[in-house]
Amino acid sequence: MSYHEVMHRIDALVSHVWMVRTFIKHSEELEDDPELSDVQRTLYDYMLALGAAWKAQDAEAYIAQAKKKLSKLRQATDDFARLQPEVSTHMNYQMALRSLQHAVKDIETLLGADD
Repeated sequence: MSYHEVMHRIDALVSHVWMVRTFIKHSEELEDDPELSDVQRTLYDYMLALGAAWKAQDAEAYIAQAKKKLSKLRQATDDFARLQPEVSTHMNYQMALRSLQHAVKDIETLLGADD
């Protein structure tokens, strides 16, 4: 797969990250939970870091930045997994977590960062 194809696939997965981030950002639970706020900020920061390279369609820079910021995305996903049952057991939260975990796992695979 070319760098350009990898960039486009990752960007499609980032749309899931965006939706989870937006869900968290607009949830009532966010107001009372600074850790949850940190998760949504980290998700946003990951996407923001990719923005300039995406706009320029610079696949090499995009992939390099995606790799550079991947550990923070993983940590935010792990933090959300830990927090989610405490924040809410509602199906919306459960599905948001699953969506984020699957997107991040696929991003890791595309970046060759499977552990």
